[in-house]
Amino acid sequence: MTHAQHAPQHGTTAHDGHAHDGHAHNGHAHGSQAHAPHGQAGHGHDHGHARQDLEGQAEILDLDAEVLAEHITDITTWLPLAEPPRHIVDLGCGTGAGTFALLDRFPDAHVTAVDSSAGHLQRLREKACARGVEDRVRTVQADLDETEWPDLGAPDLVWASASMHHMADPDQALRTVRELLAPGGLFAVVELAGFPRFLPEDAPEGRPGLEGRCHTASESYHAEHVPHRGADWGPKLTAAGFTLDGDRVIDVNIEGARSEAVGAYALGSLQRLRGSIAEVLPPEDLAALDRLLDTDGPESILRREDLAVRTERTVWAARRTN
Repeated sequence: MTHAQHAPQHGTTAHDGHAHDGHAHNGHAHGSQAHAPHGQAGHGHDHGHARQDLEGQAEILDLDAEVLAEHITDITTWLPLAEPPRHIVDLGCGTGAGTFALLDRFPDAHVTAVDSSAGHLQRLREKACARGVEDRVRTVQADLDETEWPDLGAPDLVWASASMHHMADPDQALRTVRELLAPGGLFAVVELAGFPRFLPEDAPEGRPGLEGRCHTASESYHAEHVPHRGADWGPKLTAAGFTLDGDRVIDVNIEGARSEAVGAYALGSLQRLRGSIAEVLPPEDLAALDRLLDTDGPESILRREDLAVRTERTVWAARRTN
């Protein structure tokens, strides 16, 4: 693996009045993967809780895109493409972080953006209109765990950022992608290595190491509920009939002292993390976490000047050779 080291960035800023779309993201981020299942994030329920949850996911995906923009640009630049793709499919597109990064990178390309969330796709369409690229984007609402995928054409490039690990049967999904691709087409799988970290190891005062313990609790939760998170996709891609063209690990280390987006990203991310670990976290740790999440309190994470975003992002590039 090629390790690409990146110096800390100081505050990626929003452009044109909205989050600069660089990620996943992906869904996860975008997202990002630890926050919201980009490809499987909701199925159009109308009750208030589902709408609120999807809105929360969308906000996290937008922040993920803004904060990690430079890193996703690095990945699109690295992709081993013989010639620029003309048709791209973004699987589990979330609110469009990868979609817009790819449109920026390949100005002659059109993107088919696929997600199960109507709300995320609506947000993506609004962004496309604001950017003046609506004629280059087609949105498709689909649950990719269904046996029959919709007609997505024969793309030159399929992009899946923080979405493959949410698939109920990722091996079958990989085989479907291979059949979908045009001969010689490239499949890019992008994943974050677990949940990003934001706090120094000795924080917060009185409960040092809190974030590490939250991560440990989260890992056991995700091992049960999202078993493919953190997988090595290289062997899986080879088993599905792809030829692996390369992989790359990008170290993400973004200093956030002067970025409001990093504070908001940390707050939203830790709020979502709390939802999966509240029942297993010791009372003292839960209380300390709640003090960080209390935006009106003196210990609010938004008041801290020592935040950073630390994680790794891995990309696998695989080709359909026949």
